[in-house]
Formats: sequence, structure tokens, C-alpha cells
Amino acid sequence: MTDFIEDIEEALKVLDAGGVILYPTDTIWGLGCDATNKEAVEKLMQLKGKPLHKGLIVLLASERDVLQYTATPDLEVFDYLTSTSKPTTVIYEYGLGVADEVLNEDGSIAIRLVKEDFCRHLVKRLKKPLVSTSANFHGQPSPKSFNSIAPDIKSGVGYVVKYRQNEEFSLSASAIVKWKNGKCLIIRE
Repeated sequence: MTDFIEDIEEALKVLDAGGVILYPTDTIWGLGCDATNKEAVEKLMQLKGKPLHKGLIVLLASERDVLQYTATPDLEVFDYLTSTSKPTTVIYEYGLGVADEVLNEDGSIAIRLVKEDFCRHLVKRLKKPLVSTSANFHGQPSPKSFNSIAPDIKSGVGYVVKYRQNEEFSLSASAIVKWKNGKCLIIRE
């Protein structure tokens, strides 16, 4: 954990001030901000060139956190998540407590519980959902390494995390499932 303490402290300063960070997620390099801060979310979407109201994935650290940001979660989803090895984002029907731009057009919210140490510590210390969207311009391929991130993305954020910059990411984007009426619909494997 000592490898990233300074990164977490610096990232939290930017996140608490409504800024955007560039950070390694449990899957790929991502752009992040406080998902409850409308201005921060709009700043991130503008940097990425992503249209507003397209919805964003948020990272949380625990099942209890999911209960705080969803209106009526089916608790069976947590059993499903323990049976998967790949990072999996779940779309819950009714999101709440986040900026409107984070929600999908139908009011649903996409949440991933993170297990990777850096992200987990960052989210726990932030005490709010953290936006997680790939560190690329909208419509472009997701970066496989820090070095493949566009210079304008790197210079457009308030803090660039140093941790894991020298690693090639062999992981891909998370799996995405929609959980509705006790059933799992796979959207992206």
C-alpha cells in the first residue's frame, strides 16, 4: 500500500475540489471524479467529449455502499458478483444520490465494486462514488497502457496518478450486466 499513499492523498485533494483525475482502475486507465458533484461530472464529460446524459460507471468499495446509491437493489446480485472472477459492472434499475449526468436515461445506475487495492483505497477514502470512464476521447479505443493515453487527456486533468504508469494493462473493460427482477442480462462479457 505504501506505493500509492501519496497518489491517494493528491488525488483526493483534486477530487474534493471538484476536479478530474487520471488513474489506473481495476480494469484499464480511467478518468474519474466525484460522482455526486455535477460540475465535476460535466468537466469530465467535456474533457472526454462525451455527450451529457449518456450515463457513467461509478466505483464503490462495498455492498453497503451499493445500498446507499440504489433505490431497490436485489440482494441476490451480490451472490452473483462473488461467483465472477472478472471485474463486473452491474446496472441497477434506480440510481440515487449522484449527479443526474451519471445516471442512464432511464434512471438506472452502473456500479462496479472494486477489489483492486489502489481503487478500493481511493474510493473508501473519498467516501463517495468515483466515476470510472476510460481515459480516451469519446468513440476512440481504450488505452492499453499509460503511454497510449492522448497527451490532451493527460494535460486536461487535475492530477495524474503515478502508480502503475509503467505497466501494460492486460485487462479489458469490465463485464456489464443488467440486474432486473432477479435475473441477470449480460450486456458485455
